[in-house]
Amino acid sequence: QVQLVESGGGLVQPGGSLRLSCHASGSSFSMYAVGWVRQAPGKQSEMVAHIGSADNTHYADSVKGRFTISKDNEKNTAFLQMNRLKPEDTAVYFCYLGSPASGARGQGTQVTVSS
Repeated sequence: QVQLVESGGGLVQPGGSLRLSCHASGSSFSMYAVGWVRQAPGKQSEMVAHIGSADNTHYADSVKGRFTISKDNEKNTAFLQMNRLKPEDTAVYFCYLGSPASGARGQGTQVTVSS
């Protein structure tokens, strides 16, 4: 059974940076796509960043140029480097394995951008 555990969230001022991590056990990152979705209160879940098994990446327009997704297949860990954070980036961030709609997800990590 796949288990995903996110970490790295917290409170940061606008313009600041955070690096989220997602560690998987029970499956190999090298075989699947990995990504991040976020859920803000009162809003629909949004796919933020996605990296395929061939390391091809895709980003939501709202984070392009500010967020970078990467993964370390040997450590079964994915990362989301978030720079120039904005208050509208405030949400719970979940990593997923395979598909943003139906893939396994972790428990989420809270990111709050506020002064």
